[in-house]
Amino acid sequence: MEKKFIYSIIFDMKRIFVSILVILVQLHISTYAASLPFKKQVKEPPKISKEFENISKQATIFYAENDIKSSFDLLLSIPEEERSPQNWLLLGNILQDQGKNSEAIFMYQKAILCDENYYKSYYNLGNAYLSEDKPHLAIVQYKKLLSINPNFPYAYYNLGCAYIKIGELRKAKNAFISAIELKNTEPDFHYNLAYVYKKLKNEKNAKLYLKYYDKIMEQQLQ
Repeated sequence: MEKKFIYSIIFDMKRIFVSILVILVQLHISTYAASLPFKKQVKEPPKISKEFENISKQATIFYAENDIKSSFDLLLSIPEEERSPQNWLLLGNILQDQGKNSEAIFMYQKAILCDENYYKSYYNLGNAYLSEDKPHLAIVQYKKLLSINPNFPYAYYNLGCAYIKIGELRKAKNAFISAIELKNTEPDFHYNLAYVYKKLKNEKNAKLYLKYYDKIMEQQLQ
């Protein structure tokens, strides 16, 4: 357990999100259900005109195919008032991949302004804050995400990483346990929980979860 905890391995779901977006685009399905657990009334996402909807679809496909420049250029060609939350999210992803974290944060915030129920924006915004060593701001975003989608294991994992950075080990432990309850096949979930238990002087559970980590790693190498 001399290895440092894996807070630097923030689960980045950008490509997974984009793959989902491509499927939704091709099937012409709405990107998010209307019946979400917000008690306050929030504004509806903007309705995109057909012209810019087609550009948006093509930009999403370009991004999924790793043609980043074409995707970025197409997204910028869409007027701001016509951009969907997904458009802003992809712009943020591209900028963050280029190391332009502050600009990416702005794009994620614009996605949230577009649709307060779009949980992916909170996730990526939290990750951007965490990469800037701003764990308190990251925690706020992960909590907002989980209030919308409480079944997203990677949000719990990254929340746990943020809690470790501010020394809240018991909260980190609970977050990692929640992540494992939702998805027990991610080795890093178990490793970081083992790390937290060791820091909390609970050697028995530290060894137990380190054993789970080793087992999953062995299975993945087979």
